[in-house]
Amino acid sequence: MNLDELVRLGSVSEAAREFLEICVRLHKNIIVAGGTGTGKTSLLNALSTAVPSEERIVVIEDSSELRLKQPHTLYLEAQQADTYGKGGLSIRQLFVASLRMRPDRIIVGEVRGGEALDMIQSMISGHAGSLTTVHASTPRDAMVRLETLSLMSDVSIPIYVARAQVASAIHLIVQLSRFSEDGSRRITRITEACGLENDNYIFRDLFVLKMQGKSREGQVIAELKPTGIQPTFAEEAYDQGMDDRIRLTGALWKK
Repeated sequence: MNLDELVRLGSVSEAAREFLEICVRLHKNIIVAGGTGTGKTSLLNALSTAVPSEERIVVIEDSSELRLKQPHTLYLEAQQADTYGKGGLSIRQLFVASLRMRPDRIIVGEVRGGEALDMIQSMISGHAGSLTTVHASTPRDAMVRLETLSLMSDVSIPIYVARAQVASAIHLIVQLSRFSEDGSRRITRITEACGLENDNYIFRDLFVLKMQGKSREGQVIAELKPTGIQPTFAEEAYDQGMDDRIRLTGALWKK
């Protein structure tokens, strides 16, 4: 499933799709957050189509689900230990190994444990443009979840260090929800993480889903609209020569 299909299904608007594609090309670290069955992996796979074909990508998953079209893609899959406790490979071990493969970007299917610390540290030390998913119902919960998972690592760090690293590493949170009324899965908000203030995360909503009611068939009518707030990296798109990609989101970018 690609972004065109998600636009057709109403999961994302044309403007939001353009914005996310540009952010992927700008090497922003993006977290796809949502509950079980909200379509996180499908959206992650769709976002990966915006990665330039010349980049070297390493995909790390617990069970292989992602399928990228780019030719320079390596797939690493975790492995359960045998009955003697041997031969097991964890997500964290794969992540550490992937850093030796000279990746341009790393895509982790889902962060569930101490590998969060390795991922966060790689994001702030030269491997920008990473994509992953996390179970969380709000952007703030997604950041706190990453912070908590980082503390589950065997590396002992204070909580304020974990928080500072998460705040420094993550640029965007794409929040997904499933609507029980019609079973549709939609992006409910695209939020920029803007660091810390008084040890609290600061957020800036860039797109928010506006509910407009229901159709006669019981389908939810809603539109993902920009809030009118520009991201802190608003100048980067024009600076990096992406003028030809900006059609619907001109108000979000600065020349």
